[in-house]
Amino acid sequence: MAVALDQLARPVRDLRISVTDRCNFRCVYCMPKEVFGKQFEFLRREQLLTFEEIERLTRTFAGMGVEKLRITGGEPLVRRGVDELIARLAAVPGIRDVTLTTNGSLLARMARKLADAGLNRVTVSLDSLDDETFRAMNDVDFPVADVLDGIDAALAAGLTPVKVNMVVKRGTNDDGILEMAERFRGTGVILRFIEYMDVGATNGWHLDEVVPSAEVVSAIDDRWPLEPVEPGYRGEVASRYRYRDGGGEIGLISSVTQPFCHDCTRARLSAEGKLYTCLFASRGHDLRAMLRSDLSDADLDEQLRGLWRARDDRYSELRTQGTPLDLPKVEMSHIGG
Repeated sequence: MAVALDQLARPVRDLRISVTDRCNFRCVYCMPKEVFGKQFEFLRREQLLTFEEIERLTRTFAGMGVEKLRITGGEPLVRRGVDELIARLAAVPGIRDVTLTTNGSLLARMARKLADAGLNRVTVSLDSLDDETFRAMNDVDFPVADVLDGIDAALAAGLTPVKVNMVVKRGTNDDGILEMAERFRGTGVILRFIEYMDVGATNGWHLDEVVPSAEVVSAIDDRWPLEPVEPGYRGEVASRYRYRDGGGEIGLISSVTQPFCHDCTRARLSAEGKLYTCLFASRGHDLRAMLRSDLSDADLDEQLRGLWRARDDRYSELRTQGTPLDLPKVEMSHIGG
């Protein structure tokens, strides 16, 4: 079937699927305790998309051109039976790559099961190697060592290349950039530095807390010389650099200082079935209602194509151009970043 194109001629190639809005961390830049405390009402089980519903949507999106899936949350590994879902999705015709983003807390005991189910790769969020800093950032006193064990388990299970994402926040963990680079050089792990983003409304974002990617590259290049690497495919969000001495590569995700909206090929599905066509969207489209109606597969395909064809999102580019954008935004924890 024909690939769907949006208003800026961008195809839909990547579908990010949030399987839960729950997480066992309370990272200060994502799910701060003062908002997501004991009284916070998370989605009830019947509000979540079932695995059958997620599979049906995936088949429809695959017919529109989606080739890559990323399972997210919240923390996706807290969703019971997520390996069963991965097995279902990996078998969908047209899907070539099934990946998962996790905080790593449950990865050591689940990596092999995920690989056996058909997961291709894994990305682990790790913001510092300093135990005190990391415990403070995840705000549940979780140790670095257990996340590193999860990374080792993923490597052993063949979920490669393993990627590690570090959100860099000035004054919080930016003093650990070189330590992170040194730890993962030569290991086959791809370390990616993410600019602290203004996603949602609860993380207290300020521009002066953003460490520009250019600053990160400069710091690492001074220690271990780098050279740029060409993008691997259209819409690749990370700018890539490799160590000149053969120590591997790093990535930079620079949505604040170097927006990549013009090539964004991502759709995002929240845990309760809302489709978001931008990470910074203010509202989603209710696909759960469609799925739980008597809509045929052909009609579902037509509806999803219409939503994608209408897409004209380019929030980050407009922000960088200085366009006033005082809009409500969905929380990153709700649509998986």
